[in-house]
Amino acid sequence: MSEIRHNWTKEEILAIYNKPFMELLYEAASVHRKHHDPNTVQVSTLLSIKTGGCPEDCGYCPQAARYHTDIEGNDLMTVQQVKAQALRAKESGSSRVCMGAAWRNVKDGAEFDQVLEMVRTINKLDMEVCCTLGMVTENQAKRLAEAGLYAYNHNLDTSEEYYKEVISTRGYEDRLQTIENVRKTNVTVCSGGIIGMGEKVADRAGMLVALATLNPQPESVPINALVAVEGTPLEDQQSVEIWEMIRMVATTRIVMPETQVRLSAGRTQMSREGQAMCFFAGANSIFAGDKLLTTPNPDVNEDMKMFEALGLNPQKPFTKKVQPQTVEAKDSEYQELGEKPKWTRPGHTIERNETAKKKAKLS
Repeated sequence: MSEIRHNWTKEEILAIYNKPFMELLYEAASVHRKHHDPNTVQVSTLLSIKTGGCPEDCGYCPQAARYHTDIEGNDLMTVQQVKAQALRAKESGSSRVCMGAAWRNVKDGAEFDQVLEMVRTINKLDMEVCCTLGMVTENQAKRLAEAGLYAYNHNLDTSEEYYKEVISTRGYEDRLQTIENVRKTNVTVCSGGIIGMGEKVADRAGMLVALATLNPQPESVPINALVAVEGTPLEDQQSVEIWEMIRMVATTRIVMPETQVRLSAGRTQMSREGQAMCFFAGANSIFAGDKLLTTPNPDVNEDMKMFEALGLNPQKPFTKKVQPQTVEAKDSEYQELGEKPKWTRPGHTIERNETAKKKAKLS
């Protein structure tokens, strides 16, 4: 029931997802208790270090420059600004800071050097550091690892088939290649996706197949419920029901027993009771703070009240893996190579994305 398998099929995962609800919940909770402390939840703070102006056309994202979403953009934050935010996050109970930049891919140069210094600074605060910066090369991943990066997030978003209905400016293979590049270092992998974008249940199973058949499986899998933002192509999507979220969490827990399943975007639409069922079904990580990059998130004080009511404890940093050593820039073994990788641009047209783009031009 809880062995680590890397040969899951879509049919097997669909069968799990569609089990009678109580049976699914019981099986997921049993797997969870075998591999994790059911009363401990890892708490992360997500910080947008560079907001807006992204060249991609992801249908769910308010940071895409081509859509009109009233997102206030900002240039790359300073190291001192990030350190101040990290200290606040630590004081509020977070063990990890996840830094996100609205980039298509990492480019060598002054801005990446600045991000590396942010990684060094936060690691020295004895906090886990995660980055989500877009596609990375092997050398860039090694430079991040050397600085003390604990995890790299690069979501698959959905199944390979449905991905083409959401994004046209980058390829699914590039997502997998980035994960492979990270795997050539000691940095852990964080990769998941979003439900509620109009996909079928089979697409949710397809995404889990792509993640669960990786060897090793990702150490962290965020499960997001779409937050439909006005101005994006997916602005009219209906919110997923809590039952769908619980089923997705439970299925993820069963097929990836040792992974930390992160209850991510969309928690503001969930009741405490709904979140409690997600924790029972195997979710053991959340994002704290009033924003997830640009979308709303429950207040950290509300989360701590929920933890108290449920008897949950925040996970201490470096519980799952030892703290990485930080190598200072002057002692670095890896230097920038000025790489210009040919990341894919599939170039097909997604009608709803084009409609949103035209609407933005008229705004």
